[in-house]
Amino acid sequence: MKTHDEDMMKTQAHYEDSDSWLLEDYVQAIEGKSSPNGLTFVGELSHGQFSPKMDHLVCFLPGTLALGAHHGLPADHMDLAKQLMETCYQMYIQMETGLSPEIVHFNMHEGSIRDIDLADRHNLLRPETVESLFYLYRFTKDHKYQDWGWNILQNFNKYTKVSSGGYTSINNVRDPDYTSPRDKMESFFLGETLKYLYLLFSDDPSLISLDEYVFNTEAHPLPIWPSTA
Repeated sequence: MKTHDEDMMKTQAHYEDSDSWLLEDYVQAIEGKSSPNGLTFVGELSHGQFSPKMDHLVCFLPGTLALGAHHGLPADHMDLAKQLMETCYQMYIQMETGLSPEIVHFNMHEGSIRDIDLADRHNLLRPETVESLFYLYRFTKDHKYQDWGWNILQNFNKYTKVSSGGYTSINNVRDPDYTSPRDKMESFFLGETLKYLYLLFSDDPSLISLDEYVFNTEAHPLPIWPSTA
């Protein structure tokens, strides 16, 4: 889902006069979200059955929705972006370490207590949430998104920073006393996570302007080609 939906929106932005079918596919793909318990989330369809399961990878979507609204898609895309951004941040701050697990399960029925499976409690230093925080801050100028990013960075520093240098993914975001470091830092932490945090903390909108560039799925800025019409 991440690559497909993100690529559709960013291709549309990259080529200002690109085919309308990309736009139509993107708009269809973001319809039909629900908000149980006050938190909007994006679940999964598995073999025709809905599952209230949301991967951290889905947290790219608030930024993509905000980008779409900025480029002329319906204003309610920005409203949905803000709601999903809140959910992604809650995935962090409701954990004992302040770091998100890889996957969460939302409780849609009274009495349900399932939230995080044991196998999903790891954090890989992923970029999707801070990527979306960057977009939301650029388009709204609401400093709370910078504050949220700062809190996430502080918890990266507290629980994943290695004394000899670098950072490591961890196995357990629920236990601040025993996070079980994995002794591995994925390349996207440097290439994407820290890049988006750097841009988030900048108050200069001309620093890789989102009116002149679009980031691909690997956080490389590409110039927007003007319309030839």
